[in-house]
Amino acid sequence: MGTHEHNHSLDYLNGTPWFVYECTIELDADYRRIALFLLYLFIFIVGLLENSLVVWVNWRRRHSANGVLFCIINVSLSDLMVIVILPFFMMEVTMDKVWLWGRFLCKVTNLVYVINFYSSSFFLAFMTLERYLSLTRPTFPAFFPVVGRRRWVLCGGLWVFSLFLALMENVHVDLLEWDEPGCYMMPEYHFTEWFVTVAFLCLIFQFLGPAAVIITCNVLIARAVKTAPDVQGRRDVWLVHVYSLVFILCWLPYHMVMFLMLIDDIDPYIFSCNVVEVLYFSFSVVQSLSLFHCVANPILYNFLSKSFRNNLINTVVTYLPREGTGDHVGAGTMPNAPNGGGADPGKQRKLSNASTSQSDVGS
Repeated sequence: MGTHEHNHSLDYLNGTPWFVYECTIELDADYRRIALFLLYLFIFIVGLLENSLVVWVNWRRRHSANGVLFCIINVSLSDLMVIVILPFFMMEVTMDKVWLWGRFLCKVTNLVYVINFYSSSFFLAFMTLERYLSLTRPTFPAFFPVVGRRRWVLCGGLWVFSLFLALMENVHVDLLEWDEPGCYMMPEYHFTEWFVTVAFLCLIFQFLGPAAVIITCNVLIARAVKTAPDVQGRRDVWLVHVYSLVFILCWLPYHMVMFLMLIDDIDPYIFSCNVVEVLYFSFSVVQSLSLFHCVANPILYNFLSKSFRNNLINTVVTYLPREGTGDHVGAGTMPNAPNGGGADPGKQRKLSNASTSQSDVGS
């Protein structure tokens, strides 16, 4: 029986919604607040350190970097944006969703979060696709070529598209004064239609689309590197599948809970009260767990790369005090040189194409 056919005279008993009487589960919100605070704190500290190092090391090469490294820089910038606003979320969780920083920061922090929500996935998908093309079709035109304005136009287009999708939610974000002030997404009219639309846009553009590109390209990359003579055995193939697995683990729980909440919103009589309670209780948990991509991405796409580690060491060395003027960094270890520089370009390209480390692609 559909919602519109339900006898609403039965919905209330002495002024209380019918489903309240069916609730038998008791969930501890205090333990959840503590767990969420610790999760946000860990992501903030570790993610800030990791992504700052990635941007610091790679920023000087942004104009000469290949397409893969260019996407890595944008992913780290996107992750840094959301990490910077995490202290607001930490305090909001501690005070049980009470928002004390006014309407402007309510809208701005939500906008930054949702922009990262989309842009991080977009750049990861394009990075994986660029990596696949560089391995299997080296003559295919790059999406982010070093020469020309194409990379900047495409990069700007992805950021603008992320902003557009974020604004579709953000226009309905506001500071609402109930018992305590809270920052909520609450459209004034047609809430169900709006929520269904936004949820499907999130599912398609943030998860299903990028996941299809990332998984497909990584499977094809794994097949390609098996036949490459310079791969490091099973480690390279295993690492490619880890890229896909981490993306799925970060985002699948979030979208599963969101999808079930969507079903409950369309037809409130499908799930029992206990199920609905668990869904809304777990939403903030899976939302915080999804932010682990801010910690995982720098490790997978940078710190596991020998090229990045060499550049990190060389960049640190350049800032260390030296005695005399004779000491200098050799041409083979110049920080701006792709993959550490100094090697034969042909061999360097061959080795980097065989490697599965995303930032090891030759510039």
